[in-house]
Amino acid sequence: MKTTLYGIPNCDTVKKARTWLAEHGQEFTFHDFKKQGLEEGTVAAWLGQVGWEALVNRKGTTWRNLPEERRAQVVDGASALALMLEHPSVVKRPVLEGAGPLAVGFSDSAYAAIFSREAA
Repeated sequence: MKTTLYGIPNCDTVKKARTWLAEHGQEFTFHDFKKQGLEEGTVAAWLGQVGWEALVNRKGTTWRNLPEERRAQVVDGASALALMLEHPSVVKRPVLEGAGPLAVGFSDSAYAAIFSREAA
């Protein structure tokens, strides 16, 4: 499976992940989910792997700008899926798919571990 990095290009954490991948010679496709959107099947698969609490960025601007009533409606995978399709920017970034287990967020050590397993 090819490696895809999902995010938005102006996000600092996504920039760090893209730089890390490039510096470590990892081929990947970048999917800008603000411009390209997110498919329901893709997000549903992510939810099956890591759960909605890991995917919904409740610290970000998009979440904070939602009306309290809308935030209160997000209580399970189905309601989180609807929110993420409606507001892709609420997805915690980046999402790395295809290089082992789904990775949400970025850290040097996590990416090093992911790609050392892939090489083994």
